[in-house]
Amino acid sequence: MFDVMMLPAVNATLNAVAAVLLVLGYTQIRRGRIEQHRRFMLAAFATSALFLVSYLTYHAQVGSQPFTGQGLIRIVYFTILVSHVILAAVIVPLALVTLRRGLRRQDAKHRAIARWTLPIWLYVSVTGVVVYWMLYQM
Repeated sequence: MFDVMMLPAVNATLNAVAAVLLVLGYTQIRRGRIEQHRRFMLAAFATSALFLVSYLTYHAQVGSQPFTGQGLIRIVYFTILVSHVILAAVIVPLALVTLRRGLRRQDAKHRAIARWTLPIWLYVSVTGVVVYWMLYQM
């Protein structure tokens, strides 16, 4: 039987993998390797899409997990969480537009929006791992 309680760890892993793929994609485009860049970014997008399905599945089944930390760590956690949630909502349409422009080889438009998309997407992926760690491992 499938244990939904393993999904937070799966979600953190998917976020970490997406972050690595984003960095690899960035390094490839900086080297002028367009096809390799495309493959890494499509893999990052697919990984993030799998994360979203897994995340929604978990929260539909389990709901929210309360943060039990007290004092300064509570302020740190909620600061990270709020910025993560807001930027996670922003990154979905931003990533879709960036992906579409890249696939259509609208290079100038793709480059212009990707300069915003990459750091936001990377931040959301990394802070997703941090939120998991703070919530389930601390």
